[in-house]
Amino acid sequence: MSELTYLEDVVSLAYDRNRCIGCGMCVTVCPHQVFALQRGRADMVARNHCMECGACMRNCPAGAITVEAGEGCVRGVINELLGIEGPCC
Repeated sequence: MSELTYLEDVVSLAYDRNRCIGCGMCVTVCPHQVFALQRGRADMVARNHCMECGACMRNCPAGAITVEAGEGCVRGVINELLGIEGPCC
């Protein structure tokens, strides 16, 4: 899945494992396999593959996932133009 990585460390996706109830909806709806069920809960296994569609957040009944749909790559480009280095989120 490495061909699906966009820009490193720019995605706005955040996940709170403590709020996860292990339903697996994020695994089911994510088109890029960002999440996987492990040890009874979801784990974020490929954060940089996220395209910020928001499907995981909209389908998480526990509210364990947040994402600002479509902003990560934009933030990365703007930060690069401004000379800001490192993760932006």
